[in-house]
Amino acid sequence: MSAAQRACLKDALIAGYELLRRGDSALAAVEASIRILEASGHFNAGQGSRVQLDGARRMDASLMEGLALRAGAVAGIEEVRHPITAARQVMEQTAHVLLVGEPATRFARYLKLERQAAPSRAKRQSGRTSPPATALARTTLALFRDMNRRGKLGRETVGAVALDMTGTVAAGASTGGIDLMLPGRVGDTPLIGCGIYADNQAGAVSMTGLGESIIRIAVAKEITDRLAAGCGPAAAARQVLNRLVVRIQGAAGALVLTPAGRFDIRHTTSRMLAGYWGGTGKPVVRDRFG
Repeated sequence: MSAAQRACLKDALIAGYELLRRGDSALAAVEASIRILEASGHFNAGQGSRVQLDGARRMDASLMEGLALRAGAVAGIEEVRHPITAARQVMEQTAHVLLVGEPATRFARYLKLERQAAPSRAKRQSGRTSPPATALARTTLALFRDMNRRGKLGRETVGAVALDMTGTVAAGASTGGIDLMLPGRVGDTPLIGCGIYADNQAGAVSMTGLGESIIRIAVAKEITDRLAAGCGPAAAARQVLNRLVVRIQGAAGALVLTPAGRFDIRHTTSRMLAGYWGGTGKPVVRDRFG
């Protein structure tokens, strides 16, 4: 965890809570917090998003509020500075939940949402790649994968959950995906019930981690269902994340918040940068939780 990431996360917590303190909605607080993280370039979201193997930066984001179960999401969107805001506009401006690919990008352009520059793409060389170059590429790729396994490179998808003065909960997430993505790959983040879920009768959940494993268990909805059945946030998160590891060797972290204000931050990885703040004292930011 870098000092810049820690400072940025504190700023996001303060910005989100300030909106709640003024009586704004949990949805607005989640969006505002995530926008700060997207704009920073310090996380794998928005300005800091990874590129897919064809050199394109395609991003995913989603938002959900627990009162009327409204939700909006984008997947594979390009050139947008704040995918989380594009997701909110899908929820508020259309009758849909999810827009994908180039039409999602056109939708964002139509609404004149803030844009970011597309990543530069190397020109393709004609002819065959030489054997030494191919061997070097394989060695570099192996080194990259080993660094990632050892935790030198993070997958810092960003997310947030919030509870407002009316008792409404909301959840959101934004990501640039994972390393070595095939063009068109979509993870859990824009899939309601997988990457996020929010229901005033249970709670709000936002996920990070290996999207393919999170999707296969629909982790956010699974945790929310356990909250609805009477589990506390710590027990619900622990039970589902343990199942994720045992059944499919998945890896994930969860932010869990109930309408009563109880919360848990839990991860199966060695570290997960996260924080919380209820308006008293100072925001708590750490890279290890339960």
